[in-house]
Amino acid sequence: MSSGLDLPATAPFVTSLRVDWDDVDDDRVYPYSIPALKELPRIEFTAPVVFFVGANGSGKSTLLEALAVHQGLNPEGGSQNMMFETRPGTVSDLHDKLTVERSGKPRTRFFLRAESYFNVATKLEDYFEDEAAELKRTYGGTPHEWSHGESFLKLIQNRFFPGGLFFLDEPEAALSVQGELSMLRLLLDQVRAGSQFFIATHSPILTAFPGAQILQFDDDGISTADWDAVESVSLTKMFLADPERFLRQLEDDTSSEPTAN
Repeated sequence: MSSGLDLPATAPFVTSLRVDWDDVDDDRVYPYSIPALKELPRIEFTAPVVFFVGANGSGKSTLLEALAVHQGLNPEGGSQNMMFETRPGTVSDLHDKLTVERSGKPRTRFFLRAESYFNVATKLEDYFEDEAAELKRTYGGTPHEWSHGESFLKLIQNRFFPGGLFFLDEPEAALSVQGELSMLRLLLDQVRAGSQFFIATHSPILTAFPGAQILQFDDDGISTADWDAVESVSLTKMFLADPERFLRQLEDDTSSEPTAN
């Protein structure tokens, strides 16, 4: 999506990745069997905000997790200093099979994922048990004192420092529409301050970020997509234009889903 805003046009830190398929023992097993990831070519990242989009199970969160872990972050989320595990054995070895090229060193790194944010928030309280003032300075306070969405936004506001490398997995799960708009404002400020984001999402609002690179995950692989061509965007537009048509179609044939045709 083109933009008249004054934003950087290049990726400041992570510039490309590829899977070292020669090191993969069996490409018939998960996650190497995921169609979008199978024989994954080299991907070049051309913008400071990169979105991974696609249906559930398409591999977008799997690759995001692998890239975050490759960059030294905990697969359950948190900063480079937060290493904990609540369910052992659930992380694939995809991160070990990646070759990642970088052009610079970020000031800070953070992996924020909606599904395990409760665990991260609890660990933060444990880490700062005797340092309430430091917790407030660094994270805005105790995360469990606010709603999920409020806590999410406060963490981004307080912990995402300029010049950082950030990974977000489906952040819209925690946010209202107004919250997503607030997050767009935070993304704008951070990108202008030299940060880079990788975001797996279904959100038509977030993917409208100006100048972002959108990578579509589907059975044909991974390809660059325009905002208007993203399925979640086109389906949302069609639903809002005529919700009754979609509801009638669902009632007539519950075995199939509405399409963007």
